[in-house]
Amino acid sequence: MKNVLVISGHTDLQHDSFNNKIIMADLEKALPEAHFEYLDAMYPNFKIDVKKEQEQLVWADVIVLQFPIFWYSMPSLLARWMEQTFEHGLSHGSKGKALVGKKLLLSFTVGAPEDMYREGGFQLYPVEMMTTRFIQTAHLCSLDYEGAVYTCGLGYANRDDVEACKAMESAAHEHAQRVINRIEELAK
Repeated sequence: MKNVLVISGHTDLQHDSFNNKIIMADLEKALPEAHFEYLDAMYPNFKIDVKKEQEQLVWADVIVLQFPIFWYSMPSLLARWMEQTFEHGLSHGSKGKALVGKKLLLSFTVGAPEDMYREGGFQLYPVEMMTTRFIQTAHLCSLDYEGAVYTCGLGYANRDDVEACKAMESAAHEHAQRVINRIEELAK
């Protein structure tokens, strides 16, 4: 298997997550050879060890970003990680060739049901519109953008509803399996 790096971009996975915690646990169990980073545990103060993170990116063949959508984008900690780690001269620019040809896969959860995300719908745009910044980043850095695995309707607001939790847990396990399958395809 190629070198797989999975980055958990949740800002508080252990205390403020239901679905992403399940997904990460399933990924770790199924992919013991992959390297997992939990940004919230590593950088609770948002002070990123840029050199270490850049070394991980250089090492990886497949980079997976796992996160929930917060306010139609990635969580602030993941954005900070990208802002600092994807540095001109390393990831892009005339001398920035360290990420060329590496595969980037997104894995994210969305709170609202998918039928709300359509042109002219309540959320105005399809879910895929939230991936444009990643597609552009991949293009800038010459990464191979491998698309997104996402699951809608995994709203944390439902965590007190027993039946909703059962359905979300099942959906989170299914999401993780789709990500595992995709990683296994990419890491051959």
